[in-house]
Amino acid sequence: MTPQLTVLGNPGHRRVTLFAAAARAAGLPEPAVLPWLDVLRGGYRLPEGTLLRIESPGEEPEVDRLLRGPALGPDYAPTRVEGTAAWYAGVTAALRELAARPGVRLLGDPEEIAVMFDKRRAHALLGGAGVPVPRALGVAVGGWEQLRERLAEAGLRRVFVKPAHGSSASGVTALEFGPRGQVLATTSVELADGRLHNSLRVRRYRTEREVAAIVDRLAPDGLHVEEWIPKASQAGRSADVRVVVVEGRATHAVVRTSTQPMTNLHLGGARGSLDLAREAAGAAWPALLETAERAAACFPGSPMVGVDVLPTAAWRRSLVGEVNAFGDLLPNLTGLPGGPAEGLDTYGAQLAALIRRAGRATGPT
Repeated sequence: MTPQLTVLGNPGHRRVTLFAAAARAAGLPEPAVLPWLDVLRGGYRLPEGTLLRIESPGEEPEVDRLLRGPALGPDYAPTRVEGTAAWYAGVTAALRELAARPGVRLLGDPEEIAVMFDKRRAHALLGGAGVPVPRALGVAVGGWEQLRERLAEAGLRRVFVKPAHGSSASGVTALEFGPRGQVLATTSVELADGRLHNSLRVRRYRTEREVAAIVDRLAPDGLHVEEWIPKASQAGRSADVRVVVVEGRATHAVVRTSTQPMTNLHLGGARGSLDLAREAAGAAWPALLETAERAAACFPGSPMVGVDVLPTAAWRRSLVGEVNAFGDLLPNLTGLPGGPAEGLDTYGAQLAALIRRAGRATGPT
């Protein structure tokens, strides 16, 4: 018998409602909802014997204020980019406290989630396991001057500078240096009065003063710096692939394309054609999916992860850019043809796996 499910999430958010819809479609009881707000405030109860699914705390203003507000003080605004170290500390502490409660069973390992939300640790773990990843700077940088020095020493002229604990490309900057030292930064960051704000419009900064201001504001929260890999293209647009892996198997894949270095859909990216990607990759397509599965295997306590796979030019080789603990929000996407989740969305695939696991645990009746 599948146990009662509870979702740790933000009530009314589509992550919660889509999972609930998938549960109903699978013939399961309506999942209870444990609000992130209650957990962070310390006042909550869990149904006895429940199985707790962990959802993202993002896109809820009051949750964000509790997590990042104290670090930003009176200048806090939900659009601010800074404060990700405080966000990370608050989320990981809350999950560890939940895991320590007697009788609580979590769908997901808080310690693995902590690694996935630290791009430096995740990159090191993947690379140590032999998963192909972009070359990383591998040293801490305290600001712009130190970053320039370290990049020159490493011979890197095109890199992505990422907040170590960021998500949804917040604060991510594609940085490149010209032959005479010119600098170009492409980012969704809006620099206003010395503060950084998220924007839906990708900007280009061409003066060292502006780029230094961005890097210096992001550095205190921690930075991950990795080589900018020239990616494959589709219809003249840069392309990568988000692969969802459930219980070790690649179940869903979506091609993301963009004219910008970042392919995130909210920054002007668009879903590409999976059929065209498979055709372009040819015999390399199974290897692309296997690369995602190898990345997921580094997180054995996580029944689902979303893996951002970076196919190189001509789709002949693949590297892993990131592994996402909450990388399954892909509405209207059904499973790969011939795979274990064919005809199911990402939430239905996870519930089907959970039901199979429950059946194996109870055995024949």
